[in-house]
Amino acid sequence: MSDDRHPLFEPLIFVGGLIFGFGLGFSQMARPEVVLNFLQFEDFGLLFVMFGAAVVSGIAFAVMPRIRNVAPLTGDRYERRLKPFDRNVLVGGAIFGVGWGLSGICPGAAYASLGVGNVTILWALAGMFLGAYAQGYWRSQNRARDTATGAD
Repeated sequence: MSDDRHPLFEPLIFVGGLIFGFGLGFSQMARPEVVLNFLQFEDFGLLFVMFGAAVVSGIAFAVMPRIRNVAPLTGDRYERRLKPFDRNVLVGGAIFGVGWGLSGICPGAAYASLGVGNVTILWALAGMFLGAYAQGYWRSQNRARDTATGAD
């Protein structure tokens, strides 16, 4: 990323987050019971919200590189960043899915859920932070072991 970011970069990120959170709250997607009803095939409203977001994102990803060569606020070039589909992706996706199903909320919507008064979601957020810490610790231990093994 470029170090010479536009001065409005961080304030616009904040405003974008507020709009995203408001949209989640307005569409009722910050309510775990709505998400759980979707996961149990009882309410398909979430499907329409996700489809709408995918359409808008798809259009933006298709059109913006043709209009501009670089992102307006960061100066970074538009390019695809493909990551390998490996065991980490599968395990991480499975853990994410189980957590989503148990708590009825994904990480982004969990913060919006706090905004609509769902204080009990703090348990799910604590679990997310604990899981992120455990994963970071596990990765650092593996990296240290790999470095030590490679040095021998």
